[in-house]
Amino acid sequence: MNIAPIFALGAALALPLASSPAWADTAKSALISVSATGSATATPDIARMNLSVQREAKTARAALDANNTAMTEILKSLRNSGIQERDLQTSNFNIQPRYHFPTSSSSSPKLRKLVGYVVTNSLTVRVRDLMKLGAILDKAVSLGVNSGGGIAFSTENPAPIIEQARTNAMAKAISKAKTLTEAAGVKLGRIVEISETNRQPPRPRAMARMQGTAIRKVAVPVASGENSYSVSITVKWELDQ
Repeated sequence: MNIAPIFALGAALALPLASSPAWADTAKSALISVSATGSATATPDIARMNLSVQREAKTARAALDANNTAMTEILKSLRNSGIQERDLQTSNFNIQPRYHFPTSSSSSPKLRKLVGYVVTNSLTVRVRDLMKLGAILDKAVSLGVNSGGGIAFSTENPAPIIEQARTNAMAKAISKAKTLTEAAGVKLGRIVEISETNRQPPRPRAMARMQGTAIRKVAVPVASGENSYSVSITVKWELDQ
């Protein structure tokens, strides 16, 4: 029996399979990747600040009593100004001894001497009516606040502003990609990937107008300005060549 024709036929059938697209490497599509940052601004509608009361006395009990008296009056004033309970939070409470370190001309150092105690009670306050902020600060200082500050303005619901920043970022990415492809003599194909690479916290931007300065003559002048929210994205397209 002559089996050579059978092997020849098998080889002939195998050739089309080896050269078919299913077995060939698929060429990778040309891509373009563009990054862009978009931002949007909003006028703050809430302020957060830290108010601290420090009192010093010869005994911890006396320092604590003096601190309690001042903080009680401050809390009462804040509530009377319309600050809600959910917007008042104790953020720090501390009792520290205070020592005196006498200098000595001799080689033997003198022992430190306990001279008193310092009690600090800190309060984080959210103010939703920004027109009252200056007056609230002034009143708090009058009642005994002698440390703190750190006012931060923010937007209670930043989601719509962040969405606008994303929209602006996408518009910038599309514009940049069109400019690049037109200069290269190619066309944009379909989008194959979109990723958000970075979302920056709000950055304060100063405004010319002042907030809360006309409440009364002694009110603390404050300016709320604007907050800018930024979103960075990266978009990849196929190139239509």
